[in-house]
Amino acid sequence: MKNNVIITIGREFGSGGKAIGKIVSEKLGIDFYDKEIISLAAKDSGMAPEVIENNDEKPMSSFFFSLALDARNTIGRIDSPISQQAFLAQFNVIKKIAAEGKSCVFVGRCADYALASFENVVSVFINADMEDKIALVSELRSLTKDKAIDLINKTNKTRANYYNYYSSKKWGAASSYDLCINSSRTGYEGAAELIIRLAEIKQRILDEK
Repeated sequence: MKNNVIITIGREFGSGGKAIGKIVSEKLGIDFYDKEIISLAAKDSGMAPEVIENNDEKPMSSFFFSLALDARNTIGRIDSPISQQAFLAQFNVIKKIAAEGKSCVFVGRCADYALASFENVVSVFINADMEDKIALVSELRSLTKDKAIDLINKTNKTRANYYNYYSSKKWGAASSYDLCINSSRTGYEGAAELIIRLAEIKQRILDEK
């Protein structure tokens, strides 16, 4: 891509967001970051990878959440909760990668919020019909329908709490993103095509400036 465009993807569990992000990165020939952020953040911050992974896209415990609800400026302090330190480590490495000036795809981890000051970012949210999410999660995790539903609901609630706390926006709400896609309607390839089209529009806007 002529001007670098960064694509951030938020996603419901079971919607295929990661797979769609990979399709986009492969079609555009750009880097893809999902779990890779954990090891990069660990290396950059000096935190143990397992500590960051254990707090990956998870909100603070209810105890710390209640203490910090009106004190977001504790993020980054040496005495802040481990969950906040893990968030900041990933937050910083996402910004560091974006500052390198190359197009790439980020999945999850409040990347759209981390890059809010970057004008070359397009933010996308992927959802899907419940029956499709159940089918995918049941197959990937070898779960019964009821257990798949329970895991989907718990994971999405955790992701929502994480995003809503750290970004001060609402997870999954159309107003929080540039584009929302139901992958049940488009399929993975169709969703990828829409995202690429959005990136091309953003690139054209940047070219015209």
